[in-house]
Amino acid sequence: MEHKLIRIDRELVYRGSVLDIYKDTMELPNGKKEYWDFVDHRKGGACIVPVLPDGRILMVRQYRPVIERETLELPAGARDSVDEDTKVTAARELLEETGMTSGKLTLLTKIRPAVAWCSEFTDIYLAEDLTREGEQDLDDAEEIGLEPWDLSELCRRIYAGELQDAKTVAGILAYSNLRMLREHG
Repeated sequence: MEHKLIRIDRELVYRGSVLDIYKDTMELPNGKKEYWDFVDHRKGGACIVPVLPDGRILMVRQYRPVIERETLELPAGARDSVDEDTKVTAARELLEETGMTSGKLTLLTKIRPAVAWCSEFTDIYLAEDLTREGEQDLDDAEEIGLEPWDLSELCRRIYAGELQDAKTVAGILAYSNLRMLREHG
């Protein structure tokens, strides 16, 4: 397929510790020019679906200043470097946020939450055979509560619009699908 939408210029507007923001000059298929915002997320990250021995999923509750409210999410975090394997990121974030390690860490899916304007990616892992290794080891800015939830209740909350975090929705639904496939072949 030939693409008629062309970027003809990119100007760095802001360089942050994780994000760079650019102003792109785009030529549209009709020949007109527009300015578009582009966010380059340099690190990417990992998200974890931690399944407890009783089948419940261990969720984290935390305040998110961007949306000015608490959220219920899956544990997740950014890679320490652009070269870090996301499986390493997932294992580290699971330990830091929950105090647990996984005997079986399996890639469930990969997502790009906002492909129209951001390069961010998140690899989502299933963490099974969990073992408590200690207490949470949170960053200075993190206040995270831990809550075990039944998969069916999490799915209900997704379809009711109560859970909106993209990585959490994708992770819960991917795990729900995998469970169904495991049960029904």
